[in-house]
Amino acid sequence: MIFRLVIQLALWLLSMTLVLFLAAGDPSWSAAWAFLCEVGLLSLAIGLLLNARDPSLLGERMKTPFQRDQVAWDRRFMIAVFAGFYLWLAIMGLDAWRWRWSHLPQSLQGAGMLAVAATFAVSWLTFRANHFAVPTVRLQADQSVIDSGPYAMVRHPMYAGATAFFIGAPLMLGSWVGLLLAPLFIVAMAMRAVGEERLLHDSLPGYTEYAARVRYRFVPRVW
Repeated sequence: MIFRLVIQLALWLLSMTLVLFLAAGDPSWSAAWAFLCEVGLLSLAIGLLLNARDPSLLGERMKTPFQRDQVAWDRRFMIAVFAGFYLWLAIMGLDAWRWRWSHLPQSLQGAGMLAVAATFAVSWLTFRANHFAVPTVRLQADQSVIDSGPYAMVRHPMYAGATAFFIGAPLMLGSWVGLLLAPLFIVAMAMRAVGEERLLHDSLPGYTEYAARVRYRFVPRVW
């Protein structure tokens, strides 16, 4: 499984590298290399930890994002998000490096690096707490309500962590335009969370009671 993990991660990083640097038109963009290295190393670290702790969950997360028992609207959502993500990377390459429209201080780029790291830290805490944290919206045969770890604070900690990524990545890459587009991804995640909760309220015993106890989806006392 580790070999497969490394291959999938390498292909994902290669795709991001091509998009970023084709848009930037210059392989000397140091912020992009730092971003790719951070994402790659942290993704590998979490994959190796998950392989040791919960290999079946790692196997689920390495499957195609389009599953037979996945709800239909989530397939369309995943297609749109993948397309939007790579378009977003291309726009940041154009903005931050080819056209040099944006100029961010190093302090903000450093803050972006910390925000990206926070995304992976939250992801790991989520995986430790929830064996059912698969990447598609579908109800698993043995699924149960999880209310420990980060799920004791918010109902969708993975999405909360991803919010930090969509803010941190454009800061790290030095793109104000990318940061202005980040709310589109955050709103998309919010819509997916609401749709996922409809399924869980209808089909997962105990979820309605859990949602009554843990009132917030992404950020405590906000939403």
